[in-house]
Amino acid sequence: MAETVSIARADEPLDLSLSAAELEAHTAHISEFIVERLDAAGVDDAIIALSGGIDSTTTAYLAVEALGADSVYGLVMPSEVNRDRNMSDAERVAETLGIAYDVVEIEPVVDAVLDAFPGVTTDSEIETDPLKTAVGNVRVRVRAVVNYLAANQRDALVLGTGNRSEAQVGYYTKYGDGAVDCHPIANLYKGQVRQLAKHLGVEDDLAEKTASAEMWSGQTDEEELGMDYPTLDSVLALHIDGPLSKSATAREIGVPESVIDEVRDLHAASEHKRNMPPGPAPLY
Repeated sequence: MAETVSIARADEPLDLSLSAAELEAHTAHISEFIVERLDAAGVDDAIIALSGGIDSTTTAYLAVEALGADSVYGLVMPSEVNRDRNMSDAERVAETLGIAYDVVEIEPVVDAVLDAFPGVTTDSEIETDPLKTAVGNVRVRVRAVVNYLAANQRDALVLGTGNRSEAQVGYYTKYGDGAVDCHPIANLYKGQVRQLAKHLGVEDDLAEKTASAEMWSGQTDEEELGMDYPTLDSVLALHIDGPLSKSATAREIGVPESVIDEVRDLHAASEHKRNMPPGPAPLY
């Protein structure tokens, strides 16, 4: 029998939804940002890794809005742990938008990396951390390598798909899905990404899909985080990004203070991901 994972859920999550005017403003603002980043780099094209999830789908729609379909290229990079539906959804997004894309199977590359390192295997029965996480991170970093191979070949910029919620708690792989040239949806909480997706015309089954980084079989974001996204978004907006104290935030949304502590700990522990690698100060 599968283990039941406890997920914290706020009794009264904060309503972070955007008005129609705000959604239009965000669409224009992000589109302008994408154009500015490409102009600054002196390139005409953008690369996006398409996973079939809401973040990459929304970013792809915004990129086409900003640049046109001819200037956006998608990479679908399945591994042995990816759900078939997600990969078909990724291709559906590319075909709906009319962008060129390729499918690159990454598992042979992952196997080559692990075969070269003693004591590590891709055996799907591995259930122990940190090995499970380490192998999952290899998959994510291999995708980053392929992204930049395509970007260098095409003289293009790699668009990231990270949102505000996941950035604030470090829920991404350093030098993996965090290894990009810019993050167009970095100013949006997860729930707002879903809302903007629907505004842009993304179909409901994609906009409402359960989020999963798919670093290993059966993984979901909310189970790994230990809380649902409305709760995480609420804590971030009220406490990490906002002015409320721990106790006030817990009372406002109806969760134990331990949930606020968990988010604070994740935020503090992932600070290194949000900064350049440190070096010693100049002596002179």
